[in-house]
Amino acid sequence: MTERLRIGVDVGGTNTDAALLRGNEVLATVKTATTENVTDGVSGAIRSVLSAAGIPGDQVGAVMIGTTHFLNALVERRRLQRTGVLRLCGSSTRALPPMIDWPEDLRLVVDGGAALVGGGVNYDGSAIASLDADAIRQACRDWRDRGISAIAICSVFALVDSRMEQEAAAIVSEELPGASISLSHRIGRTGLLQRESAAILNASLHRIGHETIAAFRQAFGELGLSCPLYLTQNDGTLMSADYAERFPVFTIASGPTNSMRGAAFLTGLKDAVVIDIGGTTTDIGMLIGGFPRSRGEGASIAGVPTNFRVPDVFSFGLGGGSLVRDEGGLRIGPESVGFRLPEKALCFGGDTLTATDVAAAAGLVDLGDKTRLKHLDGAMVAAALAKMKSDVEAVVDQMKPGPEPIPAILVGGGSVLVDGLLEGTSVSLRPDHFGSANAIGAAIAQVSGEVDNIVSLDGQSRQAALDGVIAEARRRAVEAGAAEATVTLAEIDETPLSYLPGNAMRIAAKVVGDLSP
Repeated sequence: MTERLRIGVDVGGTNTDAALLRGNEVLATVKTATTENVTDGVSGAIRSVLSAAGIPGDQVGAVMIGTTHFLNALVERRRLQRTGVLRLCGSSTRALPPMIDWPEDLRLVVDGGAALVGGGVNYDGSAIASLDADAIRQACRDWRDRGISAIAICSVFALVDSRMEQEAAAIVSEELPGASISLSHRIGRTGLLQRESAAILNASLHRIGHETIAAFRQAFGELGLSCPLYLTQNDGTLMSADYAERFPVFTIASGPTNSMRGAAFLTGLKDAVVIDIGGTTTDIGMLIGGFPRSRGEGASIAGVPTNFRVPDVFSFGLGGGSLVRDEGGLRIGPESVGFRLPEKALCFGGDTLTATDVAAAAGLVDLGDKTRLKHLDGAMVAAALAKMKSDVEAVVDQMKPGPEPIPAILVGGGSVLVDGLLEGTSVSLRPDHFGSANAIGAAIAQVSGEVDNIVSLDGQSRQAALDGVIAEARRRAVEAGAAEATVTLAEIDETPLSYLPGNAMRIAAKVVGDLSP
């Protein structure tokens, strides 16, 4: 049986990359400038990679897209929905209102009013208070009068028992037909405020998620593609387009993850430091067992504290488009010309000295018209290269798990800025197709399901509790698009909670599986 073709696309701040794969064989890769309209850039990249391989769109079996579109909407505070927040709780959980730790400018854009009503459960599943259906209906009437149609629902200890959130959602659906509803137990991990904030962020992105997926599907039709569409998640795995419409916030940190997964695929290394240098930023993270190492603490998204598990990546302003200035001391970045590099860089006829010009002047890359770089001082060029390498080495030293040298994998179009063996590494690899590792990572991704619950071992065995959490993770993976027969356990973490009575334990499980055919 012939393995189906897959296209991976990754949208960055400077470039949009696409890769066409048949199984583990890379047939073609392309790099195009990111456009202000993300959909146009994705369409152009897909069209270019199909043309490069000479393959019609109807032969493609799946397309996987990693995009910063939703993160950019939050960072730029644009196209977000005002969101009503429904917290199910007792009197002791009302002291800190929703969004209390949000940046003021983002809160003003998203805040659609909060209703703190009776409900919620204790760690053992017993009710804190009965669900106050009348208060929920009154809140819905208030939101309807104000035109609020995105609702985030968060119950105390919803990860122990989610039924109150589901009952509240049914009431909201009756009162606000067609409303976009985000339930915290499907989005965040333990920690009430962080989980609530994650649900609010997701709800605020519902409309742009629907519009973006619809635009992608329309573009697919114009390109002759009839295959399924997937988006990459924060952990380097996939979710179906329908799933992404419901949970757009899960795409927030997908870019660095795609690059790291692509680096592992291109080199065969499972444990290494990955250095992804793009047009604007450098992202450095650790591969552990072929997957990105996760951060222990929750991620701050657009200034909002959440408890998402995201890659442990250090990002700083160094890329091919970084501005180079030698006035009062050599400075490189963090300002960048971004996707305007082809018109702004000196070697392309522009008037701005960039890191790409430095690399071209040193002979590290053959780009543009080198005669336009003859006036650059050789000592300055050497010093700039040394500074860029030193900056990368300093972060590598921070990210390493110990003092021993480890392999380093350099990917991204801007990785040509760094030459030679990096200090603290055993080998510095720049594999074939390094410039499109992010798109390749998207194309090879699997589908995951993840659950983080607090369970009581009173009345059930430890194994029964583990089996229950794993079964729910498997169900979520299949819902996201995994073939059930291929789903396997990837991570399991057990934490006894001695500060809670009743032999309580926190269990976090993650499973991965291949795409459903």
